[in-house]
Amino acid sequence: MAFLDNSGDIILDAVLTDSGRARLAKGDGSFRIVKFALGDDEIDYENYNKNTNTANADLEILQTPILEALTNDDSSMKSKLISVPRTDLLFLPVIIPNEAEQAFARNSSGTWIIAVDQNTVGTQTNAGLIVASSATTSPVGILNGFNPGGAGAASVRTDQGLNTNEIPPTETLDSMLLETQYIVTMDNRFGSLVDPQGNSVSKSFVDDDNIATYVFSKGQGNGQNMIGDIGTSETTNSSIKGPRGTFFNFKILASNDLRTSTFLFEQLGTPNLSVAGAATLTCRFIDTIISVMGATTGFKVDIPVRFVKKQ
Repeated sequence: MAFLDNSGDIILDAVLTDSGRARLAKGDGSFRIVKFALGDDEIDYENYNKNTNTANADLEILQTPILEALTNDDSSMKSKLISVPRTDLLFLPVIIPNEAEQAFARNSSGTWIIAVDQNTVGTQTNAGLIVASSATTSPVGILNGFNPGGAGAASVRTDQGLNTNEIPPTETLDSMLLETQYIVTMDNRFGSLVDPQGNSVSKSFVDDDNIATYVFSKGQGNGQNMIGDIGTSETTNSSIKGPRGTFFNFKILASNDLRTSTFLFEQLGTPNLSVAGAATLTCRFIDTIISVMGATTGFKVDIPVRFVKKQ
């Protein structure tokens, strides 16, 4: 990774992915660029100098060094540019984790913890992170990754809307800013998404880096019960301060490799972590992220996830 010198002529730097190179090598016309996205993650708009003449006001921005092209858009574009015909908007919607309700809040570790096997989840005779030998409340931010539809009520929910106190939450979010489709990516080696009831959902594809992509649409097809309207009357159980849009709610099923083996924990993880839940266990753990992006605005939020296995 390096920066390109952008102090002179405008530079167009393009890099083909493995799939793109394979199609180009065929020479049969199957390589065609039909879609593209623009982003401005590297731009600091505070560099706009309104005190100088119009021709030079954005000169420093235009000469900002830019990163070389990357084949992974998750790394190169966190916030995609969108076109909105309205000219009177003061705020754009965001997607943030809902931590207003205990059932959705992250663990005190700063992550959402996934217990990957029954031994880590626990039983009535062998206390774990979720099930204790006696009655207990559900631990905050600890998900049952062995049986997502079983013991443990925790899940992950993101809320979408205008996160501002300037507009009351009772106002309706403009339809052109409403997310009705979500694109989610996660490391396929560690687990897969399931709906809030623990039912499996299908992946759209898994790339050559083992990153699985899921596409969910409100009210139809894959995992349709994972997306819903937050509602304008909700004032305490949403993290969005202003007008609310939709929520995206999911659980996580740990992969068979994590459930039945310590190999990935030994290769990619760290041992000897003390995790407090219904019981306190010494665990191996792997940290990763799950990215949730709205298809309408391109806004993306990274959910920090920690897979843990009792040692």
